[in-house]
Amino acid sequence: MMVYEVVPATEIDYGATGVKEVLQNVACILATTAYEQPMFREAFWQPDIDININVARMRAIPMIIDTIEKYEPRVHVAAVDFIANEQELDGILTPKVQVTVDETTL
Repeated sequence: MMVYEVVPATEIDYGATGVKEVLQNVACILATTAYEQPMFREAFWQPDIDININVARMRAIPMIIDTIEKYEPRVHVAAVDFIANEQELDGILTPKVQVTVDETTL
């Protein structure tokens, strides 16, 4: 199986199909924080606020894995990391995940 790296979505391809669609779904989940989707409020991950950045990372990892595997069951999360950038100093976590896609379900 091929491993894909996914970061939060910045744009949407409305015609995506197959693996590209699945990866886009994961990217949308990563870009969605708590209560952002009016009709689908459970599909999100929620970063902790006002705690040590390292603790926030460790708490976010299982939440990200559970959310992705629940709402996009065609993938398995192999790893979760966070993009190191200067915004992290401001407390903004930007996740990136490595996933494998079960192509037999496409």
